[in-house]
Amino acid sequence: MTLSDAVSKRIREILNEKNMTQYRLEQNAGISHSTMNCFLNARYKSCNLTTVVLIIRALGMTIAEFFDDPIFESDDLKID
Repeated sequence: MTLSDAVSKRIREILNEKNMTQYRLEQNAGISHSTMNCFLNARYKSCNLTTVVLIIRALGMTIAEFFDDPIFESDDLKID
């Protein structure tokens, strides 16, 4: 699994937990629909840290809370 895949899965998981739509996340983060689609479909070769932080804040989380998940602990996590 790549870092982009892991970020995408984590965002989708949190959206489900919070019962939040992609549209609401886009609005809260101030991110365009196309950019959010690229993140959610792991189409970026690398994740832009600034955009990831905007998304995390829009989810109402801290950076530590977002990355405190087993998906990011894998030794096999490939850097894009």
